[in-house]
Amino acid sequence: MSIEFSKKLTAHETPIPGVVLYDLPVHGDSRGWFKENWQREKMMALGLPDFRPVQNNISFNEKAGTTRGIHAEPWDKFISVATGRIFGAWVDLREGPSFGAVFTAELDPSQAIFIPRGVGNSFQTLEDNTAYTYLVNDHWSADAQDQYTFLNLADETANIAWPIPLEQAELSDKDRAHPRLADVVPMPAKKILVVGADGQLGKALRILYDGDTSVEFAARAEFDLGSAESFTARNWKNYSTIINAAAYTAVDTAETPEGRTSAWAVNAAAVVRLAQTAVKHDLVLVHVSSDYVFDGTHENHAEDEPFAPLGVYGQTKAAGDATVSVVPRHYIVRTSWVIGEGNNFVRTMASLAKRGIEPSVVNDQIGRLSFTEDIAAGIRHLLQSGAAFGSYNLTNDGAPQSWAEIAADVYELSGQPRDAVTGVSTAEYFRDKPAAPRPLNSVLELTKIKNSGFQPRLAVDALAAYCGQLGALE
Repeated sequence: MSIEFSKKLTAHETPIPGVVLYDLPVHGDSRGWFKENWQREKMMALGLPDFRPVQNNISFNEKAGTTRGIHAEPWDKFISVATGRIFGAWVDLREGPSFGAVFTAELDPSQAIFIPRGVGNSFQTLEDNTAYTYLVNDHWSADAQDQYTFLNLADETANIAWPIPLEQAELSDKDRAHPRLADVVPMPAKKILVVGADGQLGKALRILYDGDTSVEFAARAEFDLGSAESFTARNWKNYSTIINAAAYTAVDTAETPEGRTSAWAVNAAAVVRLAQTAVKHDLVLVHVSSDYVFDGTHENHAEDEPFAPLGVYGQTKAAGDATVSVVPRHYIVRTSWVIGEGNNFVRTMASLAKRGIEPSVVNDQIGRLSFTEDIAAGIRHLLQSGAAFGSYNLTNDGAPQSWAEIAADVYELSGQPRDAVTGVSTAEYFRDKPAAPRPLNSVLELTKIKNSGFQPRLAVDALAAYCGQLGALE
């Protein structure tokens, strides 16, 4: 066998999404050869996922013609040849449009290939005494075999051109008995888990992902964030992402002794558990934040503005954000003035307008509405587009308004005069009332989310559509 020495470390895409073939630098002389089979820093620079391998396996094959596979396992693999030479064949057995795609290549010790979870792996040795190595990111267990997916080596659809005909090759009885492609049950994608799924945002996510079996929704009854058992009872190997749609949002009650305890439990302590789970199992964690982490003294709040919360609610949300920020794969989605299904400011104003009541509404707090439909769409965009991890402001777009101006818009959309709404200052509105301090400016800078490819709707258009839905429900 002749090995090509001193290749440049190079990545080659293949017809199967996520499967990447690598040329490896092999250094040799009369004594033999040496190679860096796995070099995390260099390979990540080439785009290889940081798949956090935990186990290394070696398959030694005494005779040429030994053929193994086609096995799709519930973990990622980085595969290379230690000695000898193989013909490798890989078939995509994952749910999705690339199901059944095939890639083949001859590999010697100067090459390696990354095989994602659910892609069937098989090889045929072309030389005696060939050793085939696997670096995998999960520990093998007998229970895991229930999640394997198999394809027959002789499948006519895959039509793999084995160099040594299978009738002349060495196969196991199990490999001979695997099903044809038409009978293969594809390996399902890892799931997205939405916790807090019965809140305003959770309900919007339910609508957005309706019919998508890869998204699982858990209300408090199914996943109690305050219970350690909720975190230990799940097999997190079957999940890719957690979307935390749960929050304690009673801003004024959070200032009371009981409310303070509850706010810290939900917005901070529970988030610590979520972050620990995400780090341990290499999950993406999506966490929804709030304009209340700022004091409202800046004209436009950018994602990197230092926290300066005014009240307990904002303090607990800032604590949750700080925790999530250390998760390697995270999205912090910061919103303001959330409107969705359930009790909210717009519903209240529409009800008052219908009853002919003329309210006094705060006119010195400025911001933009965030409709849950748009927050949900923005979260899905971040996950699907593979946007850079980090914090993103996400509200509806358009000119900032005061609460009084928004109330007047609701009255006008409800067929009532705008001047039925009277503007008052925050200090006047809350005089002699127990209330948490509020930022006077809640305008969030939207450049970053727009640059990621997501364009939020104009708040005035979203408000008109929302009020139209309220009217249709009457």
